[in-house]
Amino acid sequence: MKRSKYMVVVVFAIFFVMSLVTNILGPIIPDIIQSFHLSLFAAALLPFSFFIAYGVFSIPAGFLVERWGEKPVILGMFSVALAGSLLFAWLHIFPVAMASLFMIGGSMAAMQVAINPLLRVAGGEEHFAFNSTFAQLIFGIASFLSPQIYSYMIRNLEQAPERNFFLAAVSAVVPPTMRWISMYWIFALVIAAILLALAFSRFPVVKRTADEAAGTAGMYRYLLHKPVVWLYFFSVFFYVGSEQGTANWMSEFLWKYHGFDPHTAGASAVGWFWGLLTVGCFVGMILLKIFDSRLVLRAFAIGALTCLSLALFGPAAISRLAFPCIGLFASVMWPITISLALNTVLEYPGALAGIMCSGIMGGAVMPLITGRIADSFGLRIGMCLLYLTFGWVFAVSLWARPLISNQKFGTAKPQTSAA
Repeated sequence: MKRSKYMVVVVFAIFFVMSLVTNILGPIIPDIIQSFHLSLFAAALLPFSFFIAYGVFSIPAGFLVERWGEKPVILGMFSVALAGSLLFAWLHIFPVAMASLFMIGGSMAAMQVAINPLLRVAGGEEHFAFNSTFAQLIFGIASFLSPQIYSYMIRNLEQAPERNFFLAAVSAVVPPTMRWISMYWIFALVIAAILLALAFSRFPVVKRTADEAAGTAGMYRYLLHKPVVWLYFFSVFFYVGSEQGTANWMSEFLWKYHGFDPHTAGASAVGWFWGLLTVGCFVGMILLKIFDSRLVLRAFAIGALTCLSLALFGPAAISRLAFPCIGLFASVMWPITISLALNTVLEYPGALAGIMCSGIMGGAVMPLITGRIADSFGLRIGMCLLYLTFGWVFAVSLWARPLISNQKFGTAKPQTSAA
């Protein structure tokens, strides 16, 4: 099958755009609260709207891709994301913001299902592991850059935007009291550009492997009757709840308890959270070649819980550093949890992956619960919920019994794990 370096670059660009759009909510939540005069629970409805779409669309997206193919689904989903960004940019009311974020979240969920098999075919199966790792690096870079772009826009729109043509154009369509809306104009421009490029691109024919196939209704019924599948579903649910519960609330916490400006220090903390999460992935890759994945998961979970304690109860300078460091220790939790699930339940890997990806809705539910608790008892108490979610991830390292363990240096093939 003919490889396409151009298509590999296109897929990397899709990863970049997805991350740029997905990971901006944390930095802008303090501004959203102020602009719409929201309680913390109401503010949490925005990430809820975004991430609940993952739970709704992850499994149906697999059937859509199998029915229509990668290109129509990707073009359609980017069109939905463009419409959602423009809706958020034009209509500055809270219900519209929730609807637009649901649209964007659903489109991101569907594209995740489509682009991994596309990357495998375009880059070649023999390069898939490398390309997947590089795609995650690009995803992490975009996650780091998104809060930096936000800080740049806020600072410069407040000063003299007429000195710069782009800033002047954005300033003309953004309310002076809602300069954070500028991010969704930027997202609309970026999405429109990649949509145009994709429309004129030739996509390779993708034959989906068993790991990538959506599966049948019977497969899902079979898997959902297995208690271990539910255990791993909730493991993904609580991990994503931990990740988003940290990223979405840290800027508000740093401003509320320590007085750090959310436009600068808060946004920087969120950016470094995602940056260190990316760095941690590479550290984890090395450790997984030396130690059992459950030991690595256990150590990183303890590290995350330690940093969480320092972030919530330490002095200002320590808190500002500890929040981003949680990302370093959270980095291996997603890949290890998914691999443990797939190496424990060996039947119907494509359907199982769809169920696991539905657990991303934890990023919707856990920040919402945090907001409700925070309205009654304060954000610090609300964020103590993260002890439960990170604690569940720690527990996975104790009860997991994979049938296949991770391959380490000096072993010729994956080892069968003791029960």
